[in-house]
Amino acid sequence: MPLKLYTYWRSSAAYRVRIALHYKGLPFESVPRHLLRDGGEQRKADYLAVNPQGLVPALADDGVVIPQSLAICEYLEEMHPDPRLLPGNAIDRASVRSMALAVACDIHPLNNLSVTGYLRSQLGADDAAVNRWVGHWIQRGFGALEERVSRESGDGRYCHGSSVTLADVFLVPQMYNARRFKVDVSSYPKLAAICAHLEGLPAFAAARPEAQPDAE
Repeated sequence: MPLKLYTYWRSSAAYRVRIALHYKGLPFESVPRHLLRDGGEQRKADYLAVNPQGLVPALADDGVVIPQSLAICEYLEEMHPDPRLLPGNAIDRASVRSMALAVACDIHPLNNLSVTGYLRSQLGADDAAVNRWVGHWIQRGFGALEERVSRESGDGRYCHGSSVTLADVFLVPQMYNARRFKVDVSSYPKLAAICAHLEGLPAFAAARPEAQPDAE
């Protein structure tokens, strides 16, 4: 039974999982859930029966459903370790995880759809205010990541060492978000250079939002 990914083309969390799946060469079926149509298809009863949290992505593997992008990527790493996304050394693994978590826990949650929707509907923020909010948190997070990769990138093409890791898988979708919200990323040349290299790799290119079957 093929892997089944509940996804949305512009979800950066789903984007991460698509990169990991393509990088590991794992075939999967995309099951789009439109996050805006009809109040959000992820909130419909049929999907809540799959993932009670009502978020994408979720990965179904042989009847078991795993939500949350980081948990999915770690699961794929354990089940299909080659090619690996986590280094062999425990210290290096911790470093890579910490960069991925900086995106997943500190940057992305403050600019995802539920937060920006609340800013608009409950606090009366217009598009300019929402973009300022998003930009503030992305720039704050990217500032720290820029410093991290300046210490840990082996050749300026990857976040850590000289090969693709989970940190790269999480960085690229967040850079996509930054561009989408017109965030000035000129202060982060190392991150921009890493993303430029990664986006040219087949796994990253295949996972990009515009390449998805549900892209609008």
